Amino acid sequence: METLWVETASKKYPVHIGKGAAAGLAPFLQEQSISKILIITDEKVATLHLEAVKDILRGSGKPVLDYIVPEGESAKTFDVYYECQSFCLSQSLNRKSAIVALGGGAVGDLAGFVAATFMRGIPFIQVPTTLLAHDSAVGGKVAVNHPLGKNMIGAFHQPEAVFYDLSFLNTLPVREIRSGFAEVIKHSLISDPAFYLWLKQEITDLASISEEQYFTMIKKGIQIKSNIVKHDEKESGIRAYLNFGHTLGHAIEAAMGYGNFTHGEAVLIGMIYALSLSCKEEEFQFDSQEFTRWAEKLGYSTKIPAGLSHKDLLGKMKSDKKSTGDQVTFVLLKEVGAPLLSDIPDVTLLEEMDSCLFHSEEAER
Repeated sequence: METLWVETASKKYPVHIGKGAAAGLAPFLQEQSISKILIITDEKVATLHLEAVKDILRGSGKPVLDYIVPEGESAKTFDVYYECQSFCLSQSLNRKSAIVALGGGAVGDLAGFVAATFMRGIPFIQVPTTLLAHDSAVGGKVAVNHPLGKNMIGAFHQPEAVFYDLSFLNTLPVREIRSGFAEVIKHSLISDPAFYLWLKQEITDLASISEEQYFTMIKKGIQIKSNIVKHDEKESGIRAYLNFGHTLGHAIEAAMGYGNFTHGEAVLIGMIYALSLSCKEEEFQFDSQEFTRWAEKLGYSTKIPAGLSHKDLLGKMKSDKKSTGDQVTFVLLKEVGAPLLSDIPDVTLLEEMDSCLFHSEEAER
């Protein structure tokens, strides 16, 4: 196991990565002034890992409760958030209680937002069970969704610690690995050309990633994100670079209905779109066709899903929280590892979506 440290303006906390890392939960909590522990997890993770994690947490000597929410983005609704708050109140949690987020990014976002707002903020710990959560578990962004936009209602609330047990990844279906790997690709493109080349050379089949490869990509991704968050905790500047691929990606998720298209698969399409815009707007020298072939070999769809209106997608992009004016603000690349923010005119965005590379033949104009 290896421990990284995330340092922000508001908090410094450890990220423990390795097989069996969850065993460190009990000794960590024994050192904290915690009165009661609530695990928030989803229906699928509960069947796989809840009892094992409860057994570990009982070793801390603290009372352990659990609350099970729907799987995936269905957990990130006002109704589920309200139900979690009601459970916290009914079980007499207080300001010395702590929440453990056991699951993927959706559970982490929900549980973190519950912790951020219950009694104006109580501690929480991230225990990720997916590859995708290597991005969301670090950095303190917590939120729920609104029909008009993803993660629009939320807060910045840093965890006390992250315990990333690689053995949990053994239960992931390939589609979930694919969703998480898109965020790994994102980190490499915005920050580290050598890491990007390593990924292209090493990862050719998402169903056969080794534990060593998981460790390398998760460690590197967390290091990249923590370095950005250290300098910009609340996204007033360079933290926006982490949104590479997310502007169109979030619009696709919203248009498809949250949970009907995975986050990472939508972001991968968004990255291809942003890479093409980068080549045209910033004279970025990049082989987009080679990237697309690699992505398709890994099982990604590289086109906007059929039936989605490009004008509707543009409207959703313009309502994205990352855009601040009439034009959509995009994260583009001048080169691999050199991102920048650029406001792109509507006509350019629509022309790019109308290009043969970015729409299925049946997509609506």
